[in-house]
Amino acid sequence: MSNGLNANMLDQLDIDPEETKEWLEALGAIQEQDGNERVQFIIGQLVEMARQSGAAIPFSANTAYINTIPVEQQPKYPGMTTIERKIRAYVRWNAMMMVLRANKNTNVGGHIASFASAATLYDVGHNHFWHAATDERGADMVFVQGHSCPGDYARAYLLGRFADEQMDQFRQEVGGNGLSSYPHPWLMPDFWQFPTVSMGLGPIMSIYQARFMRYMQSRGLAKTEGRKVWAFLGDGETDEPETLGAITMAGREKLDNLIFVVNCNLQRLDGPVRGNGKIIQELEASFRGAGWNVIKVIWGRHWDALLAKDKDGLIMKRMMECVDGDYQTYKSKDGAYVREHFFNTPELKALVIEYTDRDIWSLNRGGHDPIKVFSAYQAANEHSGQPTVILAKTIKGYGMGDSGEAQNTSHQQKKMSLQSIINIRDRWQLPVTDKEIESLPYLKFAEDSEEYKYMLQRRTDLGGHIPARRQKSETLEIPPLSAFQAILDGTKAGHGISTTMAFVRILNILVKDKKIGERIVPIVPDESRTFGMEGMFRQLGIWSQVGQLYTPQDAEQLMYYREDEAGQVLQEGINEAGGLCDWIAAGTSYSTHNVPMVPFFIYYSMFGFQRVGDLIWAAADQRTRGFLLGGTAGRTTLNGEGLQHEDGHSHLMSSTIPNCISYDPSYGYELAVIIQDGLRRMYSEQEDVFYYISVMNENYDQPPMPDGAAENILKGMHLFQPGITRKKAPKVNLLGSGTIFCEVVEAASLLREDWGVESDLWSCTSFTELARDGVACERWNRLHPTAKQRVSHVEKCMTKADIPVIAATDYIRAFAEQIRPFIKADYTVLGTDGFGRSDTREKLRSFFEVDRHHITIAALKSLADKGEFDAAKIDEAIKKYNINAEIIAPWLI
Repeated sequence: MSNGLNANMLDQLDIDPEETKEWLEALGAIQEQDGNERVQFIIGQLVEMARQSGAAIPFSANTAYINTIPVEQQPKYPGMTTIERKIRAYVRWNAMMMVLRANKNTNVGGHIASFASAATLYDVGHNHFWHAATDERGADMVFVQGHSCPGDYARAYLLGRFADEQMDQFRQEVGGNGLSSYPHPWLMPDFWQFPTVSMGLGPIMSIYQARFMRYMQSRGLAKTEGRKVWAFLGDGETDEPETLGAITMAGREKLDNLIFVVNCNLQRLDGPVRGNGKIIQELEASFRGAGWNVIKVIWGRHWDALLAKDKDGLIMKRMMECVDGDYQTYKSKDGAYVREHFFNTPELKALVIEYTDRDIWSLNRGGHDPIKVFSAYQAANEHSGQPTVILAKTIKGYGMGDSGEAQNTSHQQKKMSLQSIINIRDRWQLPVTDKEIESLPYLKFAEDSEEYKYMLQRRTDLGGHIPARRQKSETLEIPPLSAFQAILDGTKAGHGISTTMAFVRILNILVKDKKIGERIVPIVPDESRTFGMEGMFRQLGIWSQVGQLYTPQDAEQLMYYREDEAGQVLQEGINEAGGLCDWIAAGTSYSTHNVPMVPFFIYYSMFGFQRVGDLIWAAADQRTRGFLLGGTAGRTTLNGEGLQHEDGHSHLMSSTIPNCISYDPSYGYELAVIIQDGLRRMYSEQEDVFYYISVMNENYDQPPMPDGAAENILKGMHLFQPGITRKKAPKVNLLGSGTIFCEVVEAASLLREDWGVESDLWSCTSFTELARDGVACERWNRLHPTAKQRVSHVEKCMTKADIPVIAATDYIRAFAEQIRPFIKADYTVLGTDGFGRSDTREKLRSFFEVDRHHITIAALKSLADKGEFDAAKIDEAIKKYNINAEIIAPWLI
């Protein structure tokens, strides 16, 4: 048995070689008679006994730098290799032509080298593993590595899914018929499922998709047996913290429906991934330590005979000695260079004495060998009890020759010389003449050709085309607004609640609804008790695929911590990224499972868009539907927590995402109207939008909804309370949102009682939606100059240019400034610009100058500027309200 150890190394350490030989022969006999499992058991027992006796047994999560699956265990390849090789050559060619043609007369870019390295990895999956959705089973989920997407376009083209005209619109999407630069479901909603090119997001999202499959299965909402999630990623991508950040969860949850395929082409965008080390060995240790099944596909078939010939393990030793920087250099040179620098001892040279330089150059890497790749995929597909990672060694720019093969510049290659293209044509034996090459032609199989029939049959056998995306599913029957009447009626005086508690009451109404109750997915980080949601522990249970294997410490309490196989709540620990990925998986379930789910993810608002904004943007691209609830929102409302906890800007971030509908409600009735209408839009009308709603943790009386307010609540502002009309009384319009609207209400009282000024009070549920409406009207008017001009909702509310407008929020000024272009009157905005800090709410609001006193001063100054109020009295007001006019501005401290 070859054990991969060099005899010279053993001589230095082995005090009794004969005894060692006996042990190894015995182990070999056990393996031959009883198999690897028996060997593992025996070795495990020996190691455990040694450790118990005090021996320091070193641990290594690494195996030798060879293929995990030995030759004798490889299954028979089921495909027709000659036909598949030709198909693969056509796919490679068309992917390359698409990028080159796009760059011939434009500057739109594109990538060739990534797919060139991964073509075989995708080809084997398309031909033999990846199921499309059928009536009998759901589809496998395939997260395509973003830079490799030209390969999927090229394959779809060969199958007749795209015409030449569409291929020529790669990265040219404005006209509406282009192919997106990367996998973008928003831009190609019937093709791409998962946006992956923001590196690191594909891996973490795929893990939670696999986990959500289990959730759906456990709750009896979808049949997911046999379905797999395949995530393709680059070895350089593993430097992103999100890539490896959740692999321990996947191992802990034993997600054997999850397969990672890491394209280890040893290169990042600029140079080697681990030039001084070995990325495959590093990743093997990381994944194995996290509880994954690891399969290494390092060497292709041409190495098999040579490795079998090497009885002393010299080649394996040399393979371990070389670092990735060496391997990259070898593949940028030629066979003679490899002979000289890899086979660098007399013993190694003797092993390849009969090999020509061409033979040595043909020693291939495992990721380019369909037989080796198939063996790994089959083993991963059949493995149970663990997720699997396949570490496939490839060459970046494989087949590109002098134009990029294994070169540091290969990622940026978008153009190639004519000679390089000719060389590629010759290498893949493609039917293109020298003259035709100048036009960069696409290649296609005739519909009666063996190749076309083979491709079509393989996909037919696997259920249909992939990638493909379902855009619509069943509609849900949404409860009417009257179902939330208890919220609409408000609270009794002196029995105030926070909008967070109002949200929890709304959620409780929804989970009890007979039509959609089972579709509600409450998602929380480790803050359920902060948000008052601990009652759901017992009511709904926290989902766990193994149930609860322990007696919880608080078992005798009414709201004890309960885990359940059929639990409804997803509780992610201190893990906003994980909760957001849960939310994406649930919010896209209408597409991936044909079962619409309604996720509500509530979290500290400061830890949302700021911390996982990239994932939220990916969710938007993926057409996720659901509700994000920014809890403990506002810069002054979360008192006592300080700078990194106090949010004054999440609504500015949410406003940048086109399909994110944002609201900052002040009262429970507003929240009920918004959520009910959001359910209608997303689950009855099936609009591809999602909602961000901020909720606060400050208790105050909740008034009933004013008659007829619902429509204007959704538009973004409604008249909460008109001022008393007095002929000679000066008047202002006071605007506010969130908890600061309570300060606005109190300011109206001060203005009336202390200064004789009347105020119309406007609750602005969404400055963002108001601004969007205003911009939309402005654009329509500009493009339709002779038509009747449209009027924005803000302009309809603020009709009089002679009445000053003052707005105050718990967010930075830019939030309320969004509507300035649509207000014709003088407009003053107060906000919480600057760093957050810890203190009481009263002191914080005074410090940031958004409390009732500063709102009053702002209103009086606006009136004085119009000559409707004596400026000297403002000095009186400043003294009366104990305001320090000389203090440094809060955003400068």
